[in-house]
Amino acid sequence: MRGRGKNSAMVAAALCASILGGTGAVAAEATQEAAGNLADGAPIQAITLKAANGISARILSYGATLQSLKAPGRDGTVADVLLGYDDLAGYVDHPNYFGVTVGRYANRIAGGAFTLDGKTYRLPLNDKTNSLHGGGKGFDKQAWKVVSIKSGPVASVVLSLLSPDGDSGYPGTLAATVTYSLDEAGNLTIAFEAKTDKPTIVNMTNHAIFDMAGEGSAAGAMGQLLTIPASAFTPVDEKLIPTGELRKVDGTVFDFRAPRTVAQGLRDGRDRQIVVGRGYDHNFALDKGVTATPQLAARLEDPASGRVLEVLSTEPGVQFYSGNFLDGTLVGKQGHLYRMGDGIALEPQKFPDAPNQPAFVSARVDPGKPYRHTMIYRLSVAR
Repeated sequence: MRGRGKNSAMVAAALCASILGGTGAVAAEATQEAAGNLADGAPIQAITLKAANGISARILSYGATLQSLKAPGRDGTVADVLLGYDDLAGYVDHPNYFGVTVGRYANRIAGGAFTLDGKTYRLPLNDKTNSLHGGGKGFDKQAWKVVSIKSGPVASVVLSLLSPDGDSGYPGTLAATVTYSLDEAGNLTIAFEAKTDKPTIVNMTNHAIFDMAGEGSAAGAMGQLLTIPASAFTPVDEKLIPTGELRKVDGTVFDFRAPRTVAQGLRDGRDRQIVVGRGYDHNFALDKGVTATPQLAARLEDPASGRVLEVLSTEPGVQFYSGNFLDGTLVGKQGHLYRMGDGIALEPQKFPDAPNQPAFVSARVDPGKPYRHTMIYRLSVAR
């Protein structure tokens, strides 16, 4: 597993450099420090990747979590653009998926069940009648192993997790890795890989919640400009499970093909989908589909600070979640109280409930055919 993890780091670094063109002499730095211990005594590490232009990422080995992502604005002011917690205890005691790696299956599986090769598998129900983000103890609530860290033209950390056969009801022993890589230009690549010893399903992503003005900003993310290059989305039923339809976005509040504010349409109760989602909590079917290299899945811009986030991915969908369940009960970084609209998630992935929806891109993974998903958070400044 260790050798495979190092190879994954090299692949992720090479891919990041080839896509983003980072070839300068300035190095990015990776450092590691202790972040605390879990109740069972397991030590948790914090790894910081820092580029010369002021962009940095801090990763916790608990949940392979992206704890912070700091970027300068138009005036040079550096801000952390991720909602989350200042310390490990927050992620353990008040889990809300802030920046975590979700798996084995990101998003919802209807009824907490799916059938594979004629056998039905039962998963924990942690979202009323559904299984969400892998069930009650998904990848986000486990201690990952730090395989390697590296400084250089691309700074990186490789984390690994062995999920045993039957873990949360999923078949197959799954060896998973997540590689975070930061290049000299400040582009953060996240490469997911998983190998199984029997047929299973896998759908991994990062669940960062963004406020490009800086987490805890007075206006939150509602005035920020969002673009999603998708001509269709997957409408959901009352339980937030896709109906199987691919509905055109034309003429609806789901049309983000041209930039518009997050707030526009968020409270439009004339659209039944906004009502059942309590806002946006929907998968968009990206026009690009599945791609060999990461392509644009979403763009988020804060006009005031000029900070721009581009999310690129190899996967066919992106879940746009407008923070609908942030209800003011969570105290996050710097004592900030998080409310609905204080940040949004843009999660590249397979479609929700794909194991029960034959028309959707399959989430099946077989022995000898590893699962791979590469995504990039590309940060820049609009002048």
